[in-house]
Amino acid sequence: MRVLIVESTNDLALLWSRYLERQGVQVTVSTRAEQAIELICDTPFDVIVLDLVLAEGSALAVADFAQYRQPETNVIFVTDTTFFSDGSIFALTPNARALVRTQTPPEDLAAMVAHYGRAA
Repeated sequence: MRVLIVESTNDLALLWSRYLERQGVQVTVSTRAEQAIELICDTPFDVIVLDLVLAEGSALAVADFAQYRQPETNVIFVTDTTFFSDGSIFALTPNARALVRTQTPPEDLAAMVAHYGRAA
């Protein structure tokens, strides 16, 4: 299974990627939207773990581009805000499968990645 993590906070991206790699997942990390879009052009991913609030670029643009280039790829959004807590993210991005808090334990995030990775 191939997973793209798009997260501006290096420590958090490293925590998630190490946990997923121990589960046998191939992980690629991007800290910027532009870089993530380039990766989506070159590599097929089963799941994208995408922070809604990136330091550089738009997470929604990444999700939209992934829907265009890799329509079977599932996106798990993570956030530390309550902005999309009403569920509207699912209306905006058809490839959205989950919206979880940034503080979600890595083992829970890995379980969601495993679930949606199998569905891809």
